[in-house]
Amino acid sequence: SGGFTHIFTEDMHNRDANDKNESLTALDALICNKSFLVTVIHTLEKQKNFSVKDRCLFASFLTIALQTKLVYLTSILEVLTRDLMEQCSNMQPKLMLRRTESVVEKLLTNWMSVCLSGFLRETVGEPFYLLVTTLNQKINKGPVDVITCKALYTLNEDWLLWQVPEFSTVALNVVFEKIPENESADVCRNISVNVLDCDTIGQAKEKIFQAFLSKNGSPYGLQLNEIGLELQVGTRQKELLDIDSSSVILEDGITKLNTIGHYEISNGSTIKVFKKIANFTSDVEYSDDHCHLILPDSEAFQDVQGKRHRGKHKFKVKEMYLTKLLSTKVAIHSVLEKLFRSIWSLPNSRAPFAIKYFFDFLDAQAENKKITDPDVVHIWKTNSLPLRFWVNILKNPQFVFDIKKTPHIDGCLSVIAQAFMDAFSLTEQQLGKEAPTNKLLYAKDIPTYKEEVKSYYKAIRDLPPLSSSEMEEFLTQESKKHENEFNEEVALTEIYKYIVKYFDEILNKLERERGLEEAQKQLLHVKVLFDEKKKCKWM
Repeated sequence: SGGFTHIFTEDMHNRDANDKNESLTALDALICNKSFLVTVIHTLEKQKNFSVKDRCLFASFLTIALQTKLVYLTSILEVLTRDLMEQCSNMQPKLMLRRTESVVEKLLTNWMSVCLSGFLRETVGEPFYLLVTTLNQKINKGPVDVITCKALYTLNEDWLLWQVPEFSTVALNVVFEKIPENESADVCRNISVNVLDCDTIGQAKEKIFQAFLSKNGSPYGLQLNEIGLELQVGTRQKELLDIDSSSVILEDGITKLNTIGHYEISNGSTIKVFKKIANFTSDVEYSDDHCHLILPDSEAFQDVQGKRHRGKHKFKVKEMYLTKLLSTKVAIHSVLEKLFRSIWSLPNSRAPFAIKYFFDFLDAQAENKKITDPDVVHIWKTNSLPLRFWVNILKNPQFVFDIKKTPHIDGCLSVIAQAFMDAFSLTEQQLGKEAPTNKLLYAKDIPTYKEEVKSYYKAIRDLPPLSSSEMEEFLTQESKKHENEFNEEVALTEIYKYIVKYFDEILNKLERERGLEEAQKQLLHVKVLFDEKKKCKWM
């Protein structure tokens, strides 16, 4: 969305919510004319310079403009999907909804996101959050090279730390200084925290912060870069830093970051967390002049600096990779399966309304088109739900929770998302020795998942159809939830910009279509209103 963030923030402070200006009210009424709106969309899509980005933006502005009219938006989605099927049936029907290159495909993505937000929150949210936190905990249980983020525990071979040092756990007795930001009496300030002897001071800080949050249910109240750590040695204190005068400088001038082991900190040592007085520097970005676990003479370090050709790995043996990746897979497996099954099973034998409704719609369209190949409908359903909605969520937990997605977590989630998609695929996997490790990692699980997915699609089909009143009731309730969620006026203004850019083409099309004479008059009236508004701004 980038520069369009303002559309998604509701700025209600400086305007009366009921005071929609006349030009926008007239445009709003016009886009609620189904024949007009469908004609506009088809006309826009015929314009050569109406790019894929424009199509996606237009669909999103439309979703926001109609966020409180989901019943109407759904009817538009139906009409446009049928039209898309007409185009695709002449070609390969299996390719329908595969990409997001038309207004309707982006509209479907948005519609699913709006209609499944409740299901995501109430059913899938908890197992998903658990998966991300379990994965994070597993990664941090082993050494992580702070420069490259490569780790002993990972699902993705690109993030695997090959040369792992001997490491052991060190239990610290951490005392948090009382600070104005966190003076509550019931806050626990003495916490035992496990770190690794190969952790840098920065990594130890993060684990200490996390331990405070887990123990007290609220953060300490300062940013990581605002705190310092002190080792208590008898009556003396020693400040712990990633780089100080004691840091080891290697032969080629590269500085090795200080670790818990460097300071010879042993089990039971007392560490004090204090608020720094000096100017805080933001988190340090370490350069090529620093190293942590991957030493300069190692091949991995030279890879990072681009001094060697990738692919000439000394350790090219897949089995060795797999063995290392498997321990992480095993650690998160039950949580992962719980998440997958929360998505593709039917709690209390009920499917979310949006899924039941749209899948039945696709079944009906296949019947009308006399499509007898069951694979086609399976692919349509897969393209419209898991490929379009769930994969995007699985790869982006930050869309759902207030968490930071590290590049390493991103790499692991890509492996999980691939396994998820393989479960919906109808092609048999032929995995030879050259197959990527992420495919091999879940190869034994995929056949079971595939059966579960087929049963899931069948179970949805076997459920009694929704009555139109049930679906309308659901959409009306959802519409109410989204009132004032996004800025409708900005969205309508952006829609008008597209209409005015291709005004003559739209007007010509309306003139040629029967029954759109009234819409044509209204469009000319809307233009007059917008032009007047523009004049007022200049005066």
